[in-house]
Amino acid sequence: MSDKPTVLFVCVHNAGRSQMAAGYLQALAGDRIEVLSAGSEPADAINPVAVEAMAEEGIDIAAAVPKVLTVDAVRESDVVITMGCGDACPIFPGKRYEDWQLDDPAGQSLDAVRPIRDDIRARVQTLIGELTGAA
Repeated sequence: MSDKPTVLFVCVHNAGRSQMAAGYLQALAGDRIEVLSAGSEPADAINPVAVEAMAEEGIDIAAAVPKVLTVDAVRESDVVITMGCGDACPIFPGKRYEDWQLDDPAGQSLDAVRPIRDDIRARVQTLIGELTGAA
């Protein structure tokens, strides 16, 4: 790992879970951690309910754009966190992989997305502590 670890969040559409996780990691870790996100089958736009849920937390992900998952993105990352994309993610030896079992916010109401968002926040806070040695 370099001085600054890189974390890649991957979900199928890169429109909800991975974008919320990336938003939290960016907001909570600042410049201590490099943040990437991608999808195995990116959507055309970010899930508006995910944008609204994050806005409630004071985090604006509205300008984020779903990106396609590339081998280079995985190669550049120290930690790869998948969220329901199964085997779509290439595996490289020596990298840390985690699969976060999270419901897909696609098509869900704001009330249904809030607990997903809160779960993501808790996991991101734990991850930051592990990567930076901060409590």
